Amino acid sequence: MANYDLIVIGAGPGGYVAAIRAAQLGKKVAVIEKNKIGGTCLNVGCIPSKSYIQHANWLLSIEEANHYGIEATINNVAFPKLVERKNQVVQTLQSGIHHLFQSNHIDYLEGEAELISNHQVKIHNQKLQTKKLLIATGGRPFVPPINGIDETAHETTDTFFSMTELPKKLVVIGGGIIAVELAFAMRPLKVEVTLVEVAADILLTEDEDARKIIKKKLIKMGIKIITSAKIQKVETGKIILDSEVIEFDKLLVAAGRKANLGLAGQLSLKLDESSRFVKVDENYQTSLTDVYAIGDLIGGYQLAHVASHEGIHAVEGMFGNPQFPVDSTSVPRCLYTSPEVASFGLSEVQAREAYSEVVVKMMPFASNGKAIASLETEGFIKIISEAKYHQILGAVIVGSHATEMIHTILTVKEAEGTVDELSKVIFAHPTMSEVIGETSNALFGKAIHG
Repeated sequence: MANYDLIVIGAGPGGYVAAIRAAQLGKKVAVIEKNKIGGTCLNVGCIPSKSYIQHANWLLSIEEANHYGIEATINNVAFPKLVERKNQVVQTLQSGIHHLFQSNHIDYLEGEAELISNHQVKIHNQKLQTKKLLIATGGRPFVPPINGIDETAHETTDTFFSMTELPKKLVVIGGGIIAVELAFAMRPLKVEVTLVEVAADILLTEDEDARKIIKKKLIKMGIKIITSAKIQKVETGKIILDSEVIEFDKLLVAAGRKANLGLAGQLSLKLDESSRFVKVDENYQTSLTDVYAIGDLIGGYQLAHVASHEGIHAVEGMFGNPQFPVDSTSVPRCLYTSPEVASFGLSEVQAREAYSEVVVKMMPFASNGKAIASLETEGFIKIISEAKYHQILGAVIVGSHATEMIHTILTVKEAEGTVDELSKVIFAHPTMSEVIGETSNALFGKAIHG
C-alpha cells in the first residue's frame, strides 16, 4: 500500500496549488482527479470564457476602427478555428500543471476516488494511505427546477465550450457574472442573445454604478435583457414567459453552481447551517480529524484565486504553520466584459453599516488623456474610505484593464497603507492608472482634474 503525507482529491486551482505547496514543504503528495487536470476553471470556466471574450474584443476593435479611417471588412468568422484556439490555450495550461507535478515529484492519478476513512483512499481497486486528506472537488452547474427543462436540450457551462457551431439565437437563463460574460462573448459573433433573469436585475452582486454601465453597454450591443422574468415553461426551441415567448436554437442555463458533496457524504462530514457546503474551521479542517476542504465546497467566493489561496493556507496549517484564513475583504472580484469591472472589499452600503463616517469618491475616465486617446472613456474609479484613519475599505473600477488596475489599490490596502499613501504615488502620464491618484486625492478635496 502506497503511503503519503497528503492526498488531494481534485486537480483544480485549489487542489493543484495546495499539492505543490505541500511538495515544497518536503511532503510526499498524490493528487487524484476524475475529470481533467486543471478543474472547472481551466477546462470549462475562467480560461475558455476569457478566450472567447478575446475573440469578441477583436471583433469590437475592428468595428470601432472602421469609424476612424481604418477600413476593414470581416468576410467570415470561422468559429471552429476559434474553438481550436481555445483548445490550444487549455492544452498549454494543462501541460504546464503536469510539468509542475513532475518537477515537484507529485503523483498524479486519474480516476474516481472512494474515501474509506479519513486516512485511506481507494482508486482503481488500489488502496492508498495518507496522513492528511484535502478535498477540493469544486462544484457543478446548478440547473433550476424549471418546468420542461429536463425534457429540453440545453447547455450548461460544462458543455457550452464544446460547441463547434455558432447558434443563431441564444437564450441564456441567468444574469450573473458567467451569464453576462458569455452573452458578451457571443453577441459580436452575430449571435442574437437574450438574457433571462428571474431577479430584479442582472449582476446584483456588483456595484450599482458599475451595473448600470454594463447593462447599458449590453443593450447597445443588441443583447436583449429581461429581468424579473417569470418562466412558465421551456420547450424545444422556445422559452415561455408570462409576458412573451422567445425562440432559440440554443439554450444555455447559467444560473450559478452547487458544491460537489459526494465525497463529503462518504465520510459524513458536517455541513454548514445551509446544508449546502462543508463546514470547516479557521484552518479549513472539517469535522473529521486530518480531513480538510477548500474552494467551492465550503462556500464564500466561488473563485479560482480564492480556492488557490485557501489551499495554500490549509496546507500550511495542517503541517504546522497555521495562518489566518483568506480575508474576504481582500479578494478581487472581476467581470471581463468591455469595459471590465473589478472590485474588492466593502460596498458603500456595507461600509456605512460598519463605520460611523464613510467617505466615497468616484472619478470618471472621461477626462483622462490615455483613455481619450485610446477611446476607452467608459467607466470610473471609486474608492470607499472611512473618515478617521483614512483606511481603504473597498474600491470599484469600471474601465479598460480594470481587472489589472484594481491590484494597485488592493496592494496598498494589504500593506496596511491608507488613502494618504495612495494619494502620494506618482503615476506615469499618460496612463489610465492616473485616475487612481486623482480619486484618492479627491477624498481630500485635492483632485487636480476633478
